[in-house]
Amino acid sequence: MEEKKELYIRQMCPGVYLMDEAHEATGYLVIGNERACVIDTMNGYTDLKRAVRSLTDLPVTVVNTHGHPDHFFGNAYFDNALLHPKDLPLARMFMEDVEFQQFLAAKRLAMPPFGEIREGDSIDLGGRHLDVYELPGHTPGGILLLLREERILFTGDSVNHHLWMQLDGCAPMAAFVQSLGRILFLEKEADRILHGHARGFDDISLLRCLKNGAEEICRGETGRDTPYHYFGGEARQHPFSCLPDRSYQQADHVICYMPDNVTAAG
Repeated sequence: MEEKKELYIRQMCPGVYLMDEAHEATGYLVIGNERACVIDTMNGYTDLKRAVRSLTDLPVTVVNTHGHPDHFFGNAYFDNALLHPKDLPLARMFMEDVEFQQFLAAKRLAMPPFGEIREGDSIDLGGRHLDVYELPGHTPGGILLLLREERILFTGDSVNHHLWMQLDGCAPMAAFVQSLGRILFLEKEADRILHGHARGFDDISLLRCLKNGAEEICRGETGRDTPYHYFGGEARQHPFSCLPDRSYQQADHVICYMPDNVTAAG
């Protein structure tokens, strides 16, 4: 693994910090009156615990939104971590990577065991609460965290402007549409989204706009789709629209997918 990559920290509102690791992945720190929570620990390029300790000395709970390495490899600097059990096989596969094992050995680090986190759980930070909701799609065990008091929804990679649905283990598009519909009520509970590769806030309407884009794919409205090349080969990418009168951190929005993973939306 590469080392000496910069960690950029930005306060989004009092007690909520965006942590951008080398512009490759984003984690968050939420500080309550009694505890703090780290949401995603990124690639582990930097000693995230030291950075967190520069901002708070409260006990820390670590939550991973899903089991991809750019969201949990930094767990190695902490003593605890929570992950949805459906993503445990995925996370374990990545932890067995030889290069990552060499990184741990060189740093004299070890990954903490995963505790379980599921929908219905709520993390009490003292005056602030993070409520857990499941959104399978990008991975089987993807979760969202609602910071109730600030009306902020942390979405990991499950809701963002460049959604990867072309990987092994991604849900069929129709199933993802259904999952998005089930949690669409959250647009009444949150005003803003912070996702796993963000540099700033997105309006909560990104959630509904993403669902609309996934429905377009299921209906075969893919005439404007173009090839998407990534490390696993070639997929397709489908542009979707967001609302013109809302605030988003970027102007382009796409869903990447494999044509054989699309079924009718029902």
